[in-house]
Amino acid sequence: MTKFGYFLSCEEHDPKELVRQAKLAEQSGFEGLWISDHYHPWLDEQGQSAFVWSVIGALSQVTSLPVTTAVTCPIIRIHPAIIAQAAATAQVMLDGRFRLGVGTGENLNEHILGDQWPPASERRRMLEEAIEVIRELWTGKLVSFRGEFYDVDTARLYTLPDTPPPIYISGFGPKSVELAGRIGDGYISTAPTPDLIRAFHAAGGEGKPSAAGVKVCWSADAARARHNAHRLWPTNGIPGEASQLLPLPRHFEQLSQLVTEEAVAGKLACGPSAEDHIAVIREYVEAGYDEIYIQQIGPEQDGFFSFYAEEVLPRCRTAHAVR
Repeated sequence: MTKFGYFLSCEEHDPKELVRQAKLAEQSGFEGLWISDHYHPWLDEQGQSAFVWSVIGALSQVTSLPVTTAVTCPIIRIHPAIIAQAAATAQVMLDGRFRLGVGTGENLNEHILGDQWPPASERRRMLEEAIEVIRELWTGKLVSFRGEFYDVDTARLYTLPDTPPPIYISGFGPKSVELAGRIGDGYISTAPTPDLIRAFHAAGGEGKPSAAGVKVCWSADAARARHNAHRLWPTNGIPGEASQLLPLPRHFEQLSQLVTEEAVAGKLACGPSAEDHIAVIREYVEAGYDEIYIQQIGPEQDGFFSFYAEEVLPRCRTAHAVR
C-alpha cells in the first residue's frame, strides 16, 4: 500500500515554521516527512535555508513520523565522517525513524568552501566511497580509512542507535539509479517514470523501498496558486543539468526568466480541485513508488493541510482510488 508523506521545504520556510508544518502534517494524516538539505535556496525569492540537522533535532521532539533527508550530499561541503555522526544522532533522537537520503548534490550548495565541482562520474565515485565511510563508522569500531577521496584517522562514533539508519540514494539517470540499486537501502526520485523503478529493481533494488517527491500548490484561488508556483519554483521548468551546475541563486533567477507561468502550472497541480491533485499523485502511484511525499508551495500551508486531510488523502487511501 502506497504511503503518503509531506515534504518540508527548507528553502521556503524558517525552522520554526518547518516544525509547525511537521506537526500539522501528522495531524492531517501524512505518514512521513521528507526535508531538504541546502546551504542556499534555489532563488532569493524563496528566502530561507536552515541547517537541516538542527531542524531534525527539533522534529524529533514534536512528531512520531519517520524523517528522511531529501537529500543530503555527503561528498564535498560536509565530510562523510561528519554526516555519519549527524545521521547516527538523528536516528537516536528519532527512536529509529530516520532515513539518510543521499545524492551527488548541486554546485549551488557544494562550492561554498572553494572546492572544485567535479564531473558527474567522479561525484558518483565520491558518493559510493562516502557511503562506505559512513557505514564503517556506524559499526562503532575505531576507523582509519584511506580512500581515493576521503581519509579518516582513528575516528569512532560513541552515540550510536541500536540499528543504523537505512541509506536511500537519489538518482535520475541510469548510472545513478544503478548505484542506488546496487548499494542503497532504498531509492529516491522526483520523476513519475516507471522505467526508473524497473532499472532500480534490475540493479539489485527489488524488494527495497522507492520514494518520490512531488510539488503542488493549493489555493482556493487557482490564479493565485499558479502565481505562487511560478514565483517560488520556476526552476521546476528548467530542464537538463543546469540544476547541478549553476553556483548561485541569481543564476537560477536569470535562467528562470525563460520559464512562463503556464509552463510551471502545466507541470503541477495548482488550485482547489481535488481531482487535479489526485491525478498528479496517481502518476507516481502508477509508476510504482512505495512512498510519495507532497510539497505545498507557498504560504497557504494551513489551507493545504485541511484540504488534503478532508479531500485528498482519504480518497487516495480508498481501495484503487489512485491506481
